[in-house]
Amino acid sequence: MRIAVLGASGRTGGTLVDQALERGHEVVALVRTPSKVTVPAPRQVEIRQADVTAPQSFPGLTDVDVVVSAIGIGKGDGPGALVAAARRLAAANVRTVWLGALGSGVSSRSGGLIYAGVMRMFVGSELAEKAKADEIALKAGATVFHAPDVTDGPLSPTRRVVPLAELRRPLLPPRISRTTLAALLLDEAEAGKHGNGILVPLG
Repeated sequence: MRIAVLGASGRTGGTLVDQALERGHEVVALVRTPSKVTVPAPRQVEIRQADVTAPQSFPGLTDVDVVVSAIGIGKGDGPGALVAAARRLAAANVRTVWLGALGSGVSSRSGGLIYAGVMRMFVGSELAEKAKADEIALKAGATVFHAPDVTDGPLSPTRRVVPLAELRRPLLPPRISRTTLAALLLDEAEAGKHGNGILVPLG
């Protein structure tokens, strides 16, 4: 497949690029600053400058099969980056797997009471924007992942996704390794098994 990764210069985006290449896919890295993308030789990745806040210059995506978005709110970013990204992909009319956050919007209490408190404390000012971006992505037909806290760690042999409506609320704050999260995002990009809706990735 030809897979575009939005936010490819970030840690999760970089992991997605590496895993997609390992699976034999062609990769298009969509990044605001191309110089921040490093790909070990001899791997070939097409890098396209993609500033979500500049719709007139956002690159076309008619030549890709699917976009996996790992864009986040970086240091120095003003409000609106996530919403702008969701709008750009919705306008591109391309199949999208969108990475959101457990504890935002409709999943605000799904991670448990402790997790909800942690999200309000550390992500509070961004929760409304995350929810709005999810809403735009869902309306455009995307598969939206509401990932719990992302950590370093190996690939889980028991990785799976659960529709948000079927998630059992955990007692302790849930976590998932970045490697496992990337693998699940790519699983969905490849198979398109779940379609439009919200999934929770679990290790």
